[in-house]
Amino acid sequence: MGRCRPVTSIYAAKPWLSQLSAAQRADITPPATVVHSFRAAVDRAPDHTALAYFDGRLTYRETDALSDSVAGHLASRGIERGDRVAIMLQNTPHFVIALLGAWKAGATVVPLNPMYKSAEVAHVLADADVTALICSDRAWETYLRESAAGSSVRIALTACELDLQTRNDERVLGFERLTPPADADDLVAVARKGLPAPSERQLAATDVALISYTSGTSGTPKGAMNLHGGITYNAERQRTGHPVPEGACYFALAPLFHITGMVCELAACIANAGTLALAYRFDAGVVLDAFTEHRPAYTVGPSTAFMALAAHPAATREHFDSFQVISSGGAPVPPALVEKFRAGFGPYLRNGYGLTECTAPCASVPPEKEAPVDPASGTLSVGIPGPDAIVRIVDEKGADVPFGEPGEIAVSGPQVVPGYWKLPEATAEAFPDGELRTGDIGFMDAQGWLYVVDRKKDMINASGFKVWPREVEDVLYTHPAVREAAVVGIPDDYRGETVKAYVSLRQGSAAEPDEISAYCAERLAAYKYPREVEILPELPKTASGKILRRELRSQA
Repeated sequence: MGRCRPVTSIYAAKPWLSQLSAAQRADITPPATVVHSFRAAVDRAPDHTALAYFDGRLTYRETDALSDSVAGHLASRGIERGDRVAIMLQNTPHFVIALLGAWKAGATVVPLNPMYKSAEVAHVLADADVTALICSDRAWETYLRESAAGSSVRIALTACELDLQTRNDERVLGFERLTPPADADDLVAVARKGLPAPSERQLAATDVALISYTSGTSGTPKGAMNLHGGITYNAERQRTGHPVPEGACYFALAPLFHITGMVCELAACIANAGTLALAYRFDAGVVLDAFTEHRPAYTVGPSTAFMALAAHPAATREHFDSFQVISSGGAPVPPALVEKFRAGFGPYLRNGYGLTECTAPCASVPPEKEAPVDPASGTLSVGIPGPDAIVRIVDEKGADVPFGEPGEIAVSGPQVVPGYWKLPEATAEAFPDGELRTGDIGFMDAQGWLYVVDRKKDMINASGFKVWPREVEDVLYTHPAVREAAVVGIPDDYRGETVKAYVSLRQGSAAEPDEISAYCAERLAAYKYPREVEILPELPKTASGKILRRELRSQA
């Protein structure tokens, strides 16, 4: 795990500790793995609902038995400790059963984005030397069989997401049941065999739990090696840091294959013996209905998801009145969205910051506080670091910069991964002395509040002036017609680069590109405002909700 920097660092004094309550600062002893955490939940709440999926319900006792059987099946098929098992499923009970089963069999899990195309899947299967693949039957039949054919995959289990519920909501489950493929085992049938899990495969905190391939927003995906101890550490900090009672309902708004959903929803819910409510994939209407049905106390998702929920014509304050904590992670939160959401629906969106390489959050806004806005830039703070992390702001040589000065954000602590799978050079570059260099530009004030300015690679150089897209985007989000915004640099014969904005509009709103450009020109320096504005129905995003500036830049 990541090692702390020398005490000579000005950030080693951890000024943020004064912002944390005694409970949030207290030492914790996380379980070795999520399986240990899960079995503890089974012991103390065996008949409590673990998974809610439309009208389907599975208790902790039932989920334990089903995942035991999957583990027994994988072991019987030759899966050994440390073998890689890829899981490519949406937010369904099948994902959780497969995940726990793979871990109980001693395997390392490779979560795959169901939006991946054939070439992307083939790259990960080959790079991670995957032995078993668990996916939907439709994906297997349409293209994954072919992707797996030239890889090391020799075991396939498929799932029909219509199983384990009967509602079949056509908004997200609008597909027909297939005849089970002859060359793959059925996941649910295997889970119901009642096989015992192998008893000798217990994993430790230092074992690799996940090889999580980064989203690729800034380049080719790399496999971050998330340790079991890093997951349970952050899950336990989530549990102790949020005032959510034991057994409460957590809504899986972020995808479980993404590190935010894996840690802040699934692992934190298990640590709290809670109920994880699942709704296949994001659809604003389906999610609002699920909020009414399940009355969740906690959820976390990208700002784009909350924009979509707020824009839905059926959304009311009552949809959100059960929540005790709502967090936003995975993408920056514009200050305007926080205020619009609170004014319209009640809850305060609590910002957070983390990466796959630090196993989800390394900074967040404590539940009893609100994030300040930097008066100079208008940037909303992403929160304060946890008690065991050290977050530094460094220059290009890795030396501390003073409080309030911008630089690269660097993170060390128990949640930082040891490196990238089979990439020693990339590991050495990204993790000097075990400290993660995030590639994000930010600054910290003297009270320990962290501000993320932008990705280092996204900086725009207009006539020699630095323009950070995030600052322009925050202004765009204050326009009453703008729903989503992304800013990129495009070539310009006079300035070298100039600013271009892509926006989508709120339902029922209208605006012209020149009007939006003029709106920004009134609020930004001449070199910062977008000279070009293009209006799109939707902006391209990753499955976790991050807007893909790289794709927009290539289009431009």
